[in-house]
Amino acid sequence: MSNTQKHVIPNSTVTRDLRELDEKTDNIYESIVIIARRANQIASNVKEELHSKLAEFATSNDNLEEVFENREQIEISKHYERMPKPVLIAVDEFLNDKVYFRNPSKEQK
Repeated sequence: MSNTQKHVIPNSTVTRDLRELDEKTDNIYESIVIIARRANQIASNVKEELHSKLAEFATSNDNLEEVFENREQIEISKHYERMPKPVLIAVDEFLNDKVYFRNPSKEQK
């Protein structure tokens, strides 16, 4: 892949070789915990970002008569729906050495 091509993270589930996941830690469970924690961080960041963008459209006195569809708001929501899921991003980051992790119990030995 050249530098001009963008690295693409799949939008759907991908079958993975478990041996690929435990290469970095020598323990599949430790790898899964690292990926899960990173996925939680990503999900939290995306959620905050989405809420801050949608907050721009909130009005202080919403009632059923005043609520209407806002095209910009719908496009923002659709954009976030099309994004790769946090777990897929976390797995990609883990496999491409973009996640920093350490295990203090292993360091003490």
